[in-house]
Amino acid sequence: MNVIVSSDTILGVFILSQIGIGFIGNTLLLVLLINTFLVQLHTKKPIDLIFIHLILVNIMTILFSGIPEVMNAFGVRNFLDDIGCKVVMYLYRVTRGLSLCTTSFLSIFQAIIITPSNSRWAWLKPKICTYIFPAFCSFWIINMLIYIHVIMSTWAPYNSTELDKFYSLTYCIGKNPDYIQSVVFRGSMVLRDFLCVFLMISTNVYMVKFLFIHRKTVQHVHRTSLSPRPSPETKATHTILALVSCFVFFYWGDSFLTIYVSYKRKIKGLENITIILSHCYPAICPFLLIKNHYKRFFLNCAFAKMRKSSQHKISVNTWCPHTLL
Repeated sequence: MNVIVSSDTILGVFILSQIGIGFIGNTLLLVLLINTFLVQLHTKKPIDLIFIHLILVNIMTILFSGIPEVMNAFGVRNFLDDIGCKVVMYLYRVTRGLSLCTTSFLSIFQAIIITPSNSRWAWLKPKICTYIFPAFCSFWIINMLIYIHVIMSTWAPYNSTELDKFYSLTYCIGKNPDYIQSVVFRGSMVLRDFLCVFLMISTNVYMVKFLFIHRKTVQHVHRTSLSPRPSPETKATHTILALVSCFVFFYWGDSFLTIYVSYKRKIKGLENITIILSHCYPAICPFLLIKNHYKRFFLNCAFAKMRKSSQHKISVNTWCPHTLL
């Protein structure tokens, strides 16, 4: 008996797997980071706060975008009313913008941290940590103001008779705004994107240049060392370079395809690709952090649990001796 599986079902299974892996990875890393930050006070680092914020944003992006897409792909229709559409679309756009701003701030933070003491930016080193929470607040305020337009222009499809939609996600549609609203909305988005991407590229070029010069400077030390290990600053810089490269690829790929699809209506294949691309960075991000920055932390946690378990067994054997048969 032949079983025919629709493309929507395949897409739903793929997105469900994608957001499932991303949610588990982000949640696990978030719990461990919070535990480290609150319990192990001697090892907490300011950059962990930025990672925690980024992971929270990733989880929100996965929930507010992934779950509606999965439900829609499996054939659940009209599951959101007007308020639900406004909330889902607004929070998804806000968290997507927060991901851009946080990743940009992360690269700026690390570039300042590794700045040598004789640099003209060295004066920021002792102050940068005090800017973390104000930066988070400004990111939330800016993105929430930018996307107020989404609240005013989004409806459930069964409650609208408008034919000139500027986007349609089957479960939510958006009406074409007037000229002034469109200029303000798109202009603010372009300005934010340009500023964040410019800062990301500039700081990453600086960090790559710094690492190259630093490697050449200490090359003779590495030759004499039997087991040279990169410094924590170098590991963090490599991690952020990987995160930024990954983000730029997926973010701009998703943005360009979304713009193209908005002008060329009803391109199902490209629409599915944009949905997949929009969830790639939130899903991959925690594993990049674990691989490049927190691998040792995970191993230490595993060894600590094993050691605790073995000590518990020894104490039990000490107080409960075996009886002879």
